[in-house]
Amino acid sequence: MIFPRFLKRPPRPGSSEDRGKVLRWPRSPAAGAAAAGPNRRLQNFLRRVASGFAAGATDLDPSLVLTATVAAAAYGYALLWVVVLCVPFLLSVFAVSARIGQETRQGLVDLLRSHYGRAAAIGCAGVVIIINMAMIVADLMAVTAGLGILLEQRRILFIAGAAFSVWFILIFHNYNKVTRVLVWLSLPLFAYLASALLAAPPLKQILVHTFVPHVARDPGYAMTIVALFGSLLTPYVLIWQTSSRREQTAVTVMESHSAAHRAGTFVTTLISYSVIVAAASALNPGSVPLGAKLASNISFRQAAMALDPLGQLGPVLFALGIIGAGLVALPVLVASMCYATADAMGWKSGLTENPWEAKRFYVLISAVIFLAAAANFFPINPVKAIYGSQVLAGILSAPILVFILLLSNDRRIMRTTNTASQNFWAGAASGALAAAGLLLLWWKLFS
Repeated sequence: MIFPRFLKRPPRPGSSEDRGKVLRWPRSPAAGAAAAGPNRRLQNFLRRVASGFAAGATDLDPSLVLTATVAAAAYGYALLWVVVLCVPFLLSVFAVSARIGQETRQGLVDLLRSHYGRAAAIGCAGVVIIINMAMIVADLMAVTAGLGILLEQRRILFIAGAAFSVWFILIFHNYNKVTRVLVWLSLPLFAYLASALLAAPPLKQILVHTFVPHVARDPGYAMTIVALFGSLLTPYVLIWQTSSRREQTAVTVMESHSAAHRAGTFVTTLISYSVIVAAASALNPGSVPLGAKLASNISFRQAAMALDPLGQLGPVLFALGIIGAGLVALPVLVASMCYATADAMGWKSGLTENPWEAKRFYVLISAVIFLAAAANFFPINPVKAIYGSQVLAGILSAPILVFILLLSNDRRIMRTTNTASQNFWAGAASGALAAAGLLLLWWKLFS
């Protein structure tokens, strides 16, 4: 019988030598990974750990390091408990702000304008502008001061070049690609961990000040607590987390945001804690309360003394870490400020947009960087400027946290609302900052 062509069985693949052998199907990717042996699994694990630390390092900036240095120089180990207390605050606030960006694909200020009116959006944007502008000026001072230490030149010589680098990254380059390289430059800040261990601090004092809060009747003490909160909560990161996620794919966000905020919390608190221990051992070994006003007048080179246990390598690592962290943080500071402004005004914005498609957004970026560079030519102590910017950030973080709580619990906006734990810790953070700010104002007016 002759079968039509389409009914004929096609020839079996293989050769005559394969006849009688067992057919083996290709292995699945999971099976292939399992069969790759312990070396491949170890490589994958180390790659995930490295990615997590890199993600966490993006939350570091010069302000965190230098604020912790001032706290240690002023009060020794007495403020270690503040860093530990911030851990649940950071975990909750970062998780909530990341979820807002993931589920809504809108920026924080854009959501406020859409659901609560333009007045609320402009109010939030105004707070962001004040905080970010102060931090942009201060962090640019830190980067140029780090270049001055590294190249043994005056800081003022590097202002134009550093400002142009930030502008170039935002205007002509993909920020995410550049950050993957720049973030590794901030890793020398982990030298503070080694310096804290080599300084051999008194273990009993460390444990007591870590777990037993101490409150002093000193306006400078309250101011330093607010500054530490501001440096760890990093308000600009909260704006960036919601605004930047609308330009990412859903898969990328879901896979990365949970690990990133946990890594960010671990890295920032570890570095801040290590800086306080190392700096207190070097700058205030007797833990004598010098006061924040006196401590914030230390020079940039004196701040580098916290890494003295590392010998001649200490100032180099300090400068490299500050430069790397600053070049990662500055584009985020500028972009988050411009996102907030554009969202409040209803302008088209986005770093993935071409400059001619979002003209106002990119003109605003250029104007902010120009103003920050111009402000850097004034004779201001970089450490004092950074400390002051973090006090301001701590005080003004409270309304931003209130806005985040308001949005994240609104069922008209979110698919999933906050857990009771997230509401408690985020609410406690905003309440603590508001109370500290009011207490600071009271002492300033009536003491």
